[in-house]
Parts: sequence; structure tokens; C-alpha cells
Amino acid sequence: MFSGIIEELGQVKKISRFGTVSCLQIIVKKVSTDVKVGDSISVNGTCLTMVKAEGDVLSFEMIPQTFKNTNLGNLRISDKVNLERSLKIGDRLGSHFVTGHIDCLGVIRKKTCILGNLCFEIAVPVEFIKYCNPKGSIAVDGAGLTIVNKRSNIFIVYIIPHTFKNTTLGFRKPSDKVNIEFDIFAKKQLSN
Repeated sequence: MFSGIIEELGQVKKISRFGTVSCLQIIVKKVSTDVKVGDSISVNGTCLTMVKAEGDVLSFEMIPQTFKNTNLGNLRISDKVNLERSLKIGDRLGSHFVTGHIDCLGVIRKKTCILGNLCFEIAVPVEFIKYCNPKGSIAVDGAGLTIVNKRSNIFIVYIIPHTFKNTTLGFRKPSDKVNIEFDIFAKKQLSN
């Protein structure tokens, strides 16, 4: 479990493939402290298992499904990624519960500035829009956000300056694909 509060931006060092498994190496600063092989770390909102730590480089293995169904398959050397270590019992929950299991890819349709805040309009497959409720929580590339509005298959979120500066959302532009995880409680409520 994660909180949706991004701890740092990592940088992709290397992506390699061994048969059907892809290995992602990320250069980190903060996230390398207090972690061990086998720990879960959110990379752009995707829960990955750390398989190796060498100084400031963490390595993760991905199966084809992860590579194909998240934006991790689009990463290139030097790209920035959002990183968050998993929650510990007793940690403060600064945003909302995020599992790291991506529901779908969203596509940024519009990026504007409204009253000094960045505003994204993000399209998702129409069958998922039912989980998008104004004032509800959503994770976009692992960053916990609040939905402002929705229409058709698009939801709207504002990005505060702190989030803009400290996550990959500051680099995102229209047509970029982002990992989407809908609020676990909204999914549970609608499945009953």
C-alpha cells in the first residue's frame, strides 16, 4: 500500500530484457534508504518489487503484462519517474490509499492553467468513468489527486504548484499516457 505522496523523482538509467522479463534500473536519492531486496516501491504508480540495490541504483523486474499495460513500457533512458516507498504500519496517510495496481492508461487531452494552477483533462476508457466522482480521489502516475469534475470519458484534476514541481506531472503534455488507479473505496462501493 502507498499513500499517493511522491517522495522523489528518479531517473531511468537502463532498461534491458532477458527473455520475457524486462529489467528497469532507476537512479534514486531518498528512496534507496531503508529499503531491502523484495520491498515494494511505486514507480509511476505501479507497484514493483525491488530485486537489487547498488548504491544509488535500484533494479526492478517487470513481466510483459506490466510493460504493456502501464506507461513503464514507454520509458526511455534519462526519463524521470515518480517514486514512493510502501507505507509502514503507523505512517501518516497524507493522501489516500493507493495499491499500485494500475486500472488503465489515461491520455492527457488538455493541459491548461486556471487561476495559477495547472489543470489536466484526462481521458480514460468509458467503462472506468463511473469511478470518477467530483471530490473523489484518484492516482495519476502514483500521485494522489482530487477529481474536480467529469464529463463523457474525461475527468478533470488541478495540480498544485508543489505537485507540479515535485512529480512527473510537471513534464506531462497533451497526448501523454499516464497510469491511472481509481480510488479503492469507489471501486469497492460500485462493485457491491
